[in-house]
Amino acid sequence: MEAFLAALGISFAVIFVAELGDKSQLMAMTFATRFKTVPVLLGITVATAVVHLVSVAIGYGLGAAIPTGWISLIAGIAFLGFGAWTLRGDSLTDDEKTKAERAGGKSAFWFVAGAFFLAELGDKTMLATITLATQHGWFGVWVGSTVGMVAADALAIVVGRYLGRHLPEKVIKYGAAALFAIFGIWLITEGVIEVR
Repeated sequence: MEAFLAALGISFAVIFVAELGDKSQLMAMTFATRFKTVPVLLGITVATAVVHLVSVAIGYGLGAAIPTGWISLIAGIAFLGFGAWTLRGDSLTDDEKTKAERAGGKSAFWFVAGAFFLAELGDKTMLATITLATQHGWFGVWVGSTVGMVAADALAIVVGRYLGRHLPEKVIKYGAAALFAIFGIWLITEGVIEVR
């Protein structure tokens, strides 16, 4: 139970931070201006649960095949990369904005779920979930990463609806990048100690 709670807490925190300012969070804000909150959140939840289940399966398989010291080193480097990616930032393309604005009311759930599923494939939150699953229990990572992403997107919906869609982007961007760098350095240090 302790390992599950650790995996849940770490993955929740990492994915919540990774999602701040991410493209899919921007999509959530866009969908929230067009559709009711419940279908948007349900679509996000289903898509996230499926993508992150695939992610933890990949991560679990890699974790079983590669020695843990090397996994820590690779994960640490990946987290430093996620920090750089966060600094670069994400934005919606004109095509993505158009699709978000065109979806019909009754199909909102399916449209949001499909859009989120496709947007998350290969995204930093998927890659971060794979990385986390190489070192922690798959179930805790799956639940934590799914809840972390849905919570960040729900925050975007609330902020987007009630606070005029103005997030302090620089503060979020630099804070998230710093947290990724801290996790990355920590993992690299663990990896170096284990590989010796």
